[in-house]
Amino acid sequence: QFVRPSTSYPVGISLVDQSADSICCHLLIQKSHNRRTEDLWVDLNTLHKSQIRVHGILSNTHRQAARVALSFDFPFYGHYLRQIIIATGGFIFMGEITHRMLTATQYVAPLMANFDPSFSKNSTVRYSDNGNLFVVQWDKVRLKDRESEGPFTFQAALHRNGTIVFNYRDIPLPVVKINSTEHPVKVGLSDAFMEFLPSSQPPDAKRRTIYEYHRVEIDTTRIVNRSAFEFTPLPTCLQHTSCDLCLTSNLTTGCGWCNTLQRCSDGIDRHRQEWLEYNCPEEVSCIFHVYSTNIRIDNEPIVAAQIIMFQHHQNQQSLSSFLSDLQAGPPNQKGITENTAIIAGVVAALVVLVALTLLAVYYINTHPTVAPPFYLMQRRTNNYWPSMKFRNQGCHSSYAEVELGGHEKEGFIEAEQCC
Repeated sequence: QFVRPSTSYPVGISLVDQSADSICCHLLIQKSHNRRTEDLWVDLNTLHKSQIRVHGILSNTHRQAARVALSFDFPFYGHYLRQIIIATGGFIFMGEITHRMLTATQYVAPLMANFDPSFSKNSTVRYSDNGNLFVVQWDKVRLKDRESEGPFTFQAALHRNGTIVFNYRDIPLPVVKINSTEHPVKVGLSDAFMEFLPSSQPPDAKRRTIYEYHRVEIDTTRIVNRSAFEFTPLPTCLQHTSCDLCLTSNLTTGCGWCNTLQRCSDGIDRHRQEWLEYNCPEEVSCIFHVYSTNIRIDNEPIVAAQIIMFQHHQNQQSLSSFLSDLQAGPPNQKGITENTAIIAGVVAALVVLVALTLLAVYYINTHPTVAPPFYLMQRRTNNYWPSMKFRNQGCHSSYAEVELGGHEKEGFIEAEQCC
């Protein structure tokens, strides 16, 4: 089941020469035949043959896709990916779980359409990965049943810093004239999260629902020969690794910190189900170590550090107001004294208990023939200490493996499931 975005989430962007989307990225549209456009184009013909991979399967088939591993972590909507799926239809699937609706969401699509690389020997799908830049090029590919319209050549470039570039070298037909009846026609970016919901049939089964939470759509009339689109990613809540940064950073808004997951999020990302299952939206908290050496109570400085729990409720108290209140009003001395006494008592009891246990163990080991130790040793059974058992569970891949030349393997997906 696929659910399109609701109106509560921003979808798309206003297409001017330079624009920004509050969730995804800055978009810079490069006009055709300018210097910047030429610099963005990655000329694979100038690279050494060892740096280029012509995908044999994708270059000789129609409506199929293959899994390819990246040599670096690529940030996509704040999620770091090491594998992608390249499709013959002019797009890259960025999801972690394959399904029948690859064209629906979670894609990087420079020009998603019904391309058929198997029509001509000159049509190829090839890519290059130098550790900082991954480029996939659909080279001289033609539209299915419209081969006479001419070959299309275009690229999608994924930079290590998250920048995405769409490059167009040869576009013989206006994109608005490409028929979307047999295959979706899209240009842009999309991401979604999945939720596993209980299903009535069969019992104990779960239904997977895909929610598209964001999409960027490009005005296809701007796609012409030697044009380009450059997407620069915006900061996300997921990039913050501490509660302090999560709640105080000026780079992001609407972020909350979940102590249980040790994660910063606004609740709208691929981890949404986990965020809800651990009840993170209800109460997000931080633990701060506040050293109060400069605070005085009755003109006496407090030397010991205090650990203060800050409960941050969404749309309620902010971190700045909490810190200002802390500086304005010192804690109550009586409460501090009572808490210190309780903690000291608990610690002292634990120390005494540990000491007595160690003394008893020492006595038993050094006097094994004495009645009490001998009695205990006689009554000890073989299952006195419990054992742990681990069970291996089978793992079934969601896609078939296809043997390629040499010893290399690529993930392979039937293209009938791409639409």
